[in-house]
Amino acid sequence: MASKTITIAPVSRIEGHAKVTIQLDDGGNVKDTWVNVVELRGFEKFCTGRPVEELPRIVTSICGVCPWSHHLASAKANDAVFGVTPPPAGTKLRDLCNSIAYCEEHILHFFFLGGADFVMGPDAEPSVRNVIGIAKANPEIGKKVVRNRHLGARMLNIISGKSIHPVTAVPGGFSKPLTEDERKKVVPMATEVLEFAKFAIKFAKENIFPKYLDAVKTLAVIKTGFLGTVASDGSLNCYDGKLRLMKLDGTHVDFTYEKYTDYISEKVLDWSYLKFPYAKSWNEGFSMEIDNPKGIYRTNTLARINVADKMATPLAQKEFEEFRKNFGRPAQLTLLYHWARLIELLYHAEHTVEMLNDNDITNKETWAKVTPRAARGVGCVEAPRGTLIHDYTTDAEGMVTNCNLIVGTTHNNAPINMSVKQAAKLLIKDGKYDQGVLNRVEMAIRAYDPCLSCATHNLDGTLPVKITITDSKGKVIGELKN
Repeated sequence: MASKTITIAPVSRIEGHAKVTIQLDDGGNVKDTWVNVVELRGFEKFCTGRPVEELPRIVTSICGVCPWSHHLASAKANDAVFGVTPPPAGTKLRDLCNSIAYCEEHILHFFFLGGADFVMGPDAEPSVRNVIGIAKANPEIGKKVVRNRHLGARMLNIISGKSIHPVTAVPGGFSKPLTEDERKKVVPMATEVLEFAKFAIKFAKENIFPKYLDAVKTLAVIKTGFLGTVASDGSLNCYDGKLRLMKLDGTHVDFTYEKYTDYISEKVLDWSYLKFPYAKSWNEGFSMEIDNPKGIYRTNTLARINVADKMATPLAQKEFEEFRKNFGRPAQLTLLYHWARLIELLYHAEHTVEMLNDNDITNKETWAKVTPRAARGVGCVEAPRGTLIHDYTTDAEGMVTNCNLIVGTTHNNAPINMSVKQAAKLLIKDGKYDQGVLNRVEMAIRAYDPCLSCATHNLDGTLPVKITITDSKGKVIGELKN
């Protein structure tokens, strides 16, 4: 059997554009795989030379799916640049909007993007293996999903004026206080979302996860470290705290945002627009070999559940304890990202209701005055897709002289490639595969809920483009690289 290349393009039900290239050997077994990200959005270059206070507004255009994460990370970086601490109500309103946006995001991914593989089945026809198929097969669930995503958008509109591409978080706080009338409008919406979150995890635990436990234990399984944010007491906190970098054996180190460069470095490979972060503090170097990874860690839902000592809300804590009892710490099974995502959905729904019942949430003092200065500021939040770092340096006039962004999907770039390789090697034997097999390879990517629009940033001004020229038999006869 002659060697062959399988291409999955585009990878479906993710945010952004990517393709998977699978190279088979002469026996029809997988020799190598690559997840090629084929888009570029150079926001680090766009932001340089701008007044730093404009960046919380500009960076929301990186992605329309997770604009709140960029908005808040940028606002926090501005706080650090200006050396200002927002008033308590300003911080709480940012935190509130972050949790509401999380609810929207996790509902979107589980039911619209990743969940179709489980609700409809990985071997279902692509024409029905999507949210429309879910709605037709389970119309009541479909209605609930659409309504609760809509409630999230409505809450953000009321609290901040805009649910997409927000402008309300500003250097020093939040530009718009929450009125008592607005709070009263939002509370019943938040309560309904909390009831849906309870339903979602119960439904998944009874109807989905038990059915696919064998797949969870075998598909896309790799072993890595993890990175996430925890509060001072070790509980999960997606708005503020300290970064926790955990090794494979569960040992970990905590550090503040601005020290991330002491622990993390980034590598560039010529076949992807995404950078490859790795834990340089482990002194292992960088390797994506499945059996011998070096410096590889993961972010996103599973990572946050692993690094956290506990959850800060009661219902999520109960689910957290069950999850840890079943899968240990750190849990390594890649498809458990979906289970962890529903635990987080429940946490954020609970947290939203708690914040709305905080008497200080309607305090009219929501922002503090700022003055331009030459400084460096690092802002960090846990975006739904992982740890999001915004790093700005300004001159004395407050103009940006340097900007570096590391987003959740960038952290997961190497693990995604490793998971795809493991899945392909597991499933493709003797050159035999079908659309169900290839969809399972895609499932390895969808577990991470990647946001490739966020993740594709240029490091040094060059484009890592390679053009391969083959003849009619697939033999490479030429190659062009810049």
